[in-house]
Amino acid sequence: MNERIIEIAAINPVHIFGVNDVNIDQLRKYFPKLKIIARGNNIKVMGKDEDMDLFEQKIERVVEHYNTFSTLTPNAIDRIMDNGLVEKISPAVLDNDIIVYGNNGLVVRARTPNQLKIVESCMQNDMVFAIGPAGSGKTYTAVALAVKALKNKEVKRIILTRPAVEAGENLGFLPGDMREKLDPYLQPLYDALNDMIPPEKLASYFESRVIQIAPLAFMRGRTLDNAFAILDEAQNATEGQMKMFLTRMGRSAKFIITGDISQTDLPKHQPSGLIQASRLLKGVPGIDFVTMDSRDIVRHKLVTSIVNAYDKADKEKKKEK
Repeated sequence: MNERIIEIAAINPVHIFGVNDVNIDQLRKYFPKLKIIARGNNIKVMGKDEDMDLFEQKIERVVEHYNTFSTLTPNAIDRIMDNGLVEKISPAVLDNDIIVYGNNGLVVRARTPNQLKIVESCMQNDMVFAIGPAGSGKTYTAVALAVKALKNKEVKRIILTRPAVEAGENLGFLPGDMREKLDPYLQPLYDALNDMIPPEKLASYFESRVIQIAPLAFMRGRTLDNAFAILDEAQNATEGQMKMFLTRMGRSAKFIITGDISQTDLPKHQPSGLIQASRLLKGVPGIDFVTMDSRDIVRHKLVTSIVNAYDKADKEKKKEK
């Protein structure tokens, strides 16, 4: 049995090894024939030369990924182990990978390759569709980009909207005034804003309508000039609602549309406007689509397993049909 020492230089090894060597444990599952020991700044590997060669190549990709994204998730390790790729992002994005500085020292940055693709696409296009599963950071990344644009005076206001009650937006049966009726459905947008803007400033933005949050139905008839508009949960917009929203775009505006086509709450007879838009608008100059998957999920690792299980069931159901 041969032995090799791989040095992790210029990086705190904890970032690569993980707390309590959790990342090393994950790597061991991909290399059962190797004995892998992490100690100090080094990884000692014992086994056959061909296995150690492959392991060393993969570790180089892991370090490259961390240097690019400043984070290393279990999904990222799986992706690297499966295909060895570290996705290439334009230098303009990497030179400014921090999207915005939030409250209490929070640094908001893209945490996966596809989140970085949203950032890159938003730099190059006025309308971006981010489509992917729950927990992949679509909404959070979009809100961060909107806050950044507002802080940089690239836009004068932020418009955040989503279908308020599944397909019908029937708010009348809920108790309270309109704000109280809407808050439960718009809470994810408030949560993101609360991370990124100090409370007093955020309150003043709401009061002066620099930031506006409203259900999708309230967008009809408006023209959104000098605005950064986000349509969240777009899979629950009808075809008519989607067309209505997209045609609100005014001068000097940016639009991001986020959604998960696997979680459409519309009635069976009601097609999703997001699905139609993704079919009709692909290839239109100035409009881009970023497709995310379970590897982008940044919530609890079980969310990835849950999404994959449901995706597998959906594929089997389609085969049966």
